[in-house]
Amino acid sequence: MNAIALGLDRTALELKMYSREKEAVFFSFLFPILLLSLFSVIFSSQFDQNGAGMSAAHYFLPGMVAAGVLLTSFQTMAMSVASERDDGSLKRLRSTPMPPVAYFLGKVGLVAVSSVLQLAVLLLVARFGFGVDLPATADRWLLLAAVFALGVFAGTVLGIAYSSLSSARSIGAVVIGPMLVLQFISGVYIGWDSVPEWLRQVASLFPLKWIAQGMRSVFYPDSMASVEMAHSWETGRTLLVLAAWAVGGLLLCVTTFKWFKRGTV
Repeated sequence: MNAIALGLDRTALELKMYSREKEAVFFSFLFPILLLSLFSVIFSSQFDQNGAGMSAAHYFLPGMVAAGVLLTSFQTMAMSVASERDDGSLKRLRSTPMPPVAYFLGKVGLVAVSSVLQLAVLLLVARFGFGVDLPATADRWLLLAAVFALGVFAGTVLGIAYSSLSSARSIGAVVIGPMLVLQFISGVYIGWDSVPEWLRQVASLFPLKWIAQGMRSVFYPDSMASVEMAHSWETGRTLLVLAAWAVGGLLLCVTTFKWFKRGTV
């Protein structure tokens, strides 16, 4: 119970520190919201002309939600933990009476709160800013919650594990470069049916593609399932793959996490 109480205190501290990092707030929290607004305005006439059957905001919403999940979890964790390791914050925390689990609970709390807030803002902007109809059935909301929770957890533990690959000085390039590529080939910024088949196969190896597919199954009409690789939403496989990434990421996090930067004791 003491560790949980300390974890809640650590969550409040993490949120306060996160809110003061303007660059992190913009590129992880606000960026998907800004892109949804821009894409909805810029491509609105094109979607009306080609008879897609839904607005630009409706079309891009699943991708922006999926991107937001990875940005607030994976990117935030990879960059913040690498920075804390290099500037000695983790070393100092390790020497205090605070149990290690409280530190990780604080990180999980930070990601959980920021991710839920971001999702809420995205849905509010889509609904009241651009008239997107949100899911009308309980099963779709449950699927949204399941894909969202698994994606956030997998992104968090994978981000913590990934932070060990580089120093704070270069972690930005190591994280942002691959993330940007994955967003393009996973159907975030362009239509999934516009991605070449071999790139679809590459994207299928990573969780972002499955998060995006799960979100499309929540917000798109069932007729749009035909553009998927299996011509169906593959809901069961989506949840299974994300669960596997969550378990695998947790194992990687436990086995690779370092309190001290390389070359120090």
